[in-house]
Amino acid sequence: MKHLKVLPLAAVVAATIASFPSVANSEIEALEKRIAVLESSQASAATDSGIEFTGYARYGAHFENDENPYVSAAGQLAGNAAGRLGNEVNGGEFQFTKRFEGANGTQWDLNVMMENWWKAPDEYGDVSLKKFYAGASNVFKSQPDLYVWAGRDFHQRPQEGLNDYFLMTHDGQGGGFKNMDLGGAKFDLAVVGKTGEATGDNGDYAVTSKFAFSLGESSSMDLLMNYGFSDKGNKADNAFQVATLFNFSGHKLNLRYSDNSDNSAFNRTNGLKTIYASYQSGISLGERTIVDYQFAYHNSDGLNDMEDDRTNYSAIVRPMYAWNDIHSTWLEAGYSMVDYDKLNEKNAAWKVTLSQNISLDSVPWGRPMLRFYTTVGEADNKVKFDGGSLAKAEKVDTLAFGAMFEAWW
Repeated sequence: MKHLKVLPLAAVVAATIASFPSVANSEIEALEKRIAVLESSQASAATDSGIEFTGYARYGAHFENDENPYVSAAGQLAGNAAGRLGNEVNGGEFQFTKRFEGANGTQWDLNVMMENWWKAPDEYGDVSLKKFYAGASNVFKSQPDLYVWAGRDFHQRPQEGLNDYFLMTHDGQGGGFKNMDLGGAKFDLAVVGKTGEATGDNGDYAVTSKFAFSLGESSSMDLLMNYGFSDKGNKADNAFQVATLFNFSGHKLNLRYSDNSDNSAFNRTNGLKTIYASYQSGISLGERTIVDYQFAYHNSDGLNDMEDDRTNYSAIVRPMYAWNDIHSTWLEAGYSMVDYDKLNEKNAAWKVTLSQNISLDSVPWGRPMLRFYTTVGEADNKVKFDGGSLAKAEKVDTLAFGAMFEAWW
């Protein structure tokens, strides 16, 4: 997944698979053991070197017809709403971490990340500094797990997999703490500034917070609240966000409301109100087949009624069949529709991708992975805007072939 840097914990995998009624306990135990081996081998490599090397990357060739390499409905809001498999660009993030332990018992880490990221096919993606921060835990005896940090970091970016959408994103520089134990919940709080072209802030800031509640052995709820403001002092466009992220044994329900913003409190728009809701889950159809699926609703209501008042409905389904513990075949089908309220018109896109995979392990999270895929799709864009004005409608087809690796480590 984009920006995913570590293998899922065996406990999380077990909780997710346990929600599939046809999976036996022996199969769950086998999956736990296989992923534990992957995690332990990576941890050993990091410890031996003294420097931990982590990251996420995907690179490959993507051949398309008629200059329409990727499938999307114009104006769609929910990320890669027609599905990401065989429908995403190249990029990578490469992080180095050094850990320290003080004689006083404090635990420290120093982290730096470079990125070469997510540009359109005809654009050059520069290598840039994405992270440089330090943090410490075991700072207070009453809160040994409290982690205090300062610097530039990825920040508060809950992400969905099938549509590669960040419900919130506040990458920037600032400081705060994570994992304050409140008894029934863990609490995070930070103040971050959006980075400018150099090393300073650009004047946009956000106060971010999260309460994480455990609802049992394999269920949880996160409550996130953010406030965005500018150093220019214009309170009229200050932003507010609230979201709840539910996970019930692998069945995920995400809800978000934003006032004067969409998925980032940095990016404030006076009068804009957005609502996002999605449901993600999966089912097992036997020992070798898992089907993941997602439904999403994203509504935007703004001052510019013609362009901003629109709703994106999307659905994605991805059956995955493992031939053995190396080879697998995935088929992903997605549909995205954008309904413009004031124009009484709709944009729509559909996509189907067939991918033959070679991976470190055949479970859906097994990485590195080599993919050889074919994507077909169509976007029927009846409504397009150019500089705020209506542009000529267009209907475009896509036929693409690709070879790509994906890895997180």
